[in-house]
Amino acid sequence: MTLTPPDLFAALAHETRLRCLMLLLGQGELCVCELTHALGASQPHVSRHLGALREAGLVADRREGQWIHYRLHPGLPGWVRGVLRETARGPAGRARADADAAALAAMPNRPAARCA
Repeated sequence: MTLTPPDLFAALAHETRLRCLMLLLGQGELCVCELTHALGASQPHVSRHLGALREAGLVADRREGQWIHYRLHPGLPGWVRGVLRETARGPAGRARADADAAALAAMPNRPAARCA
C-alpha cells in the first residue's frame, strides 16, 4: 500500500490516533496496555484506532504471548516521518506528548511484559 498525503492526514485527524503515533515516535515500541494507560482510554477504543493505523500502513505490530506491541512501521517514507517529527515539535503536540509520556512513565508494572 502506498501512503498518500490524504491518507496520512485522515489518520492524523483523530486525537487518539495522533496521540498513539506521538507516543510511538517518542518511545519506540509499546504494548496496547501501555498505550491505554498513557492515553487514559479503554482497551477496545485504543485497539480500534491502532487497527486503523495498521491498515493505513503507519504502524506495525508483533505478538508476544497475549500481548501485542506496536511501533511505527519501519518502511514509512521519509516525508511521513518528517510530518510526524514536525507535529511532535509543535507547541501543542509537544505539550500533549509530554503529558502522555509522563503518564506512561508513572505506569505501575512496566515493562510491557508485565502489563495486566
